[in-house]
Amino acid sequence: MLRSSIKSIAPASVANFVCAFDVLGFALATPYDEVILRTNSVKQVRITKITGDQNNLALQAEKNTAGMAIISALKHLNSNQGIDIELYKHIPLGSGIGSSAASAAAAIFALNALLKLDLPMLQMIDYAMDGENVASGCRHADNIAPSLMGGCILVRSLDPLDVVSIPIAANLYCTIVHPDLEINTKYARSILPTSIPLADAIKQWGNIAALITGLTTNNCSLIGNAMYDYIAEPIRGKLIKGFAQVRQVALDSGAIGAGISGSGPSVFALSDSEETANKVGQALGELFLKHECKNQIYVSQINKNNGAKIL
Repeated sequence: MLRSSIKSIAPASVANFVCAFDVLGFALATPYDEVILRTNSVKQVRITKITGDQNNLALQAEKNTAGMAIISALKHLNSNQGIDIELYKHIPLGSGIGSSAASAAAAIFALNALLKLDLPMLQMIDYAMDGENVASGCRHADNIAPSLMGGCILVRSLDPLDVVSIPIAANLYCTIVHPDLEINTKYARSILPTSIPLADAIKQWGNIAALITGLTTNNCSLIGNAMYDYIAEPIRGKLIKGFAQVRQVALDSGAIGAGISGSGPSVFALSDSEETANKVGQALGELFLKHECKNQIYVSQINKNNGAKIL
């Protein structure tokens, strides 16, 4: 017998990981988004409640990442089951830490459990990507996959979809500073170049390989040396107040490396201890305040194992 309701959460995530645009992301322990699903008899997918960013999110299911993920799944499964969605947003909208992805991930994970679908992980990621498409204008998985699976995830390919879990040997802490800015994800993607110099591409490939090697071998020096981006960050950094100083202030405070989280405006830094991560957060928060920019600070371990889960 099917349950009539279920609750799930999915964590925030950091995508791009500085040098790995659209192919590498990792999950955070907090914050997270929460979804409650209930079956209905009207054979419709409906959003009945949103808290948090309710004034900025559409109640129409097809215009909401959680709603669209469920619509996509039911369509592909040829199911006319009606679903009501309650969405509790704890991750700020447009923050650059996977807010839209977490909602889609929590929704599809809950649907799988509610209807006892036993979907493979790749299939859940695929449906959740249709939800992410609503927010970003494209299907990408470097927020979706970590939010669903936990840990650090390499998106090797989208067609066919192939993701690889990267084992992290280092015990890393992530500092997120979310300035009081909003950057539209679609716009942040639209300003990126469609072609890049070969020399920049070579440096970028080297950094991605070095970053993954550093993560798996607990080589913090290699991780830090690899956390430089020659493609997206030089352009997107101009959208964030004070970003020119962010990396240096983070490093001066003891961080291993720093960069833009996703498309921004959040910035992130990695540290090898919680104490250093808090110190970095304080320094970066003060830097943004010097630029008259209020901000929120989160400190979290990299979430090595836990992605979406049923409560």
